[in-house]
Amino acid sequence: MLDAVSAGTGVTAAFQPIVDTARGIVVGFEGLARFEMPAGVGVEDLFAQARAADRSAEIEARCLRVILVERGSVPTNCFITVNVSPHVLGHEAIRQVWREQADLTGVFVELTEQSAIDSAADLEPELDAIRGAGGLIAVDDLGSGYAGLSRLLALKPALIKLDRELIQGIDTDEAKRALVEMIGTFANRIDSWVLAEGIETAAEYDTITALGVPLAQGYYLARPGPAWPELSRHVQPSAPPQPVPIVRDLLDVAPAVESVADASRIFTEHAEVRTVVLIDHHGRPVSVLDSESAHLGVTTGAVRVNLDTPVRDALLRAITRDSTHRYDPLIVTDNAGRYAGIVRLERLITTAVR
Repeated sequence: MLDAVSAGTGVTAAFQPIVDTARGIVVGFEGLARFEMPAGVGVEDLFAQARAADRSAEIEARCLRVILVERGSVPTNCFITVNVSPHVLGHEAIRQVWREQADLTGVFVELTEQSAIDSAADLEPELDAIRGAGGLIAVDDLGSGYAGLSRLLALKPALIKLDRELIQGIDTDEAKRALVEMIGTFANRIDSWVLAEGIETAAEYDTITALGVPLAQGYYLARPGPAWPELSRHVQPSAPPQPVPIVRDLLDVAPAVESVADASRIFTEHAEVRTVVLIDHHGRPVSVLDSESAHLGVTTGAVRVNLDTPVRDALLRAITRDSTHRYDPLIVTDNAGRYAGIVRLERLITTAVR
């Protein structure tokens, strides 16, 4: 059976829509591998055999290829997510899949619950390589196992998927509602999106929407199907919130460059420039530089906020920084994570206290 799966025999891809709750539209798809299994043999048996034979990476690589071959036809402005077990992430078979793709823009790599992460630091080279190719990191099943809050801080995922156990019956469980609200606040502080998976009833969907969970997935919305399934029911956009000042209204422009040397040259040639933003080749911000740090060649990670982040939330995130950088400008990004400008702390403060 393992040989057949490894060769791709009987392996197909299915996709389940992911909904933007604010707009009521599909914005992504989770890619899932499907197998033609002998009678009485389940998918868990397949992966158990793969682990016993030390062929997990080989089998997961085949699943990834079957899913990613559909990337060329993904609907406009939609992303896809693919699942990878943490323990195989550094295997050469998995690395080869990423090399075959070259550009991973629009792909979230989900670290699944099939195995725990012993050390987030051990995964850093692999996660950095994925990000360097344009991909983003997601953590699956928050609340069911290894994905504790401290580990989330180390992994820095762009997407946090809430476990079905947290969502089931949330419409009648105040404790679950409070926990999801807390996770939403936490995710906002670390610049992550939250996705509630396993939505099976209208009441669950209405509740997570009211709680401000931005993304949702589950049988209530659509079952997995061939590329690209549509929603099985119409969902209303969430009620627009009361107008609040957002970062977009306070945007300042700062030069963006791809090297510290270029930043240093700008400061030398333009004495009036106070801030330069270092970006990668995908246009994503890396660091905020002032004249001193540019000339010394010192870069530090910077807090990023979306254009539509409320001013109060941006200010709260700013004050969680190390005291050395607490008053540095915040980097502002668009929905694709690309650099859009900066916002200075002085403007956040004066706007927040009005």
